Amino acid sequence: MEGTKIVVGDAGAPHTVTVYADPRCPYCARFEAAGGAVPAGRAARGELRVAYVIASFLDARTGGTASARAANALRAAADAGPGRFGAFRAALFAAQPAGEPEDAFTADDLLRIADRVEGLRGDAFDRAVRGGTRGAWVADAERAFEESGVGGTPAVEVDGEVLDGGDGLYEAGAFGRLLDGALGS
Repeated sequence: MEGTKIVVGDAGAPHTVTVYADPRCPYCARFEAAGGAVPAGRAARGELRVAYVIASFLDARTGGTASARAANALRAAADAGPGRFGAFRAALFAAQPAGEPEDAFTADDLLRIADRVEGLRGDAFDRAVRGGTRGAWVADAERAFEESGVGGTPAVEVDGEVLDGGDGLYEAGAFGRLLDGALGS
């Protein structure tokens, strides 16, 4: 954890990839299903670090608090121990309901999704999800997203430079090539 970012990978890795995502964003779900696995895999191999900025701007645009509830749960998953955040992030985006409904990601929905992640459910995680205990962090993360200058999600930066990925974000091979180009590999 680095302030408003959930960081995965070795602090000494030579590169940092920053991923901006809103849990209700259908394009983010497409990215996570394909390209999102690429930086996560490279972080696991020590090639880079991935800093996730979890936005919740869609709540203001489409109503409800689904993004904030999901962001709260993502933070709680990060607090639950190594590997839990990545597995929960993948499960959450895979379970994203169509149409960005404002009543999505209730506490019960989030806990059912968490059941898919070995070792995630427990008193601390469940309490955080049901009580929204990471609300201040969620608000700070949204503010960091707004101040980043990134106009929407998903967005990817490589060492602080925005990666213009276009449709390449949504296919693992294409995204891997885009990332290689940005890293000079």
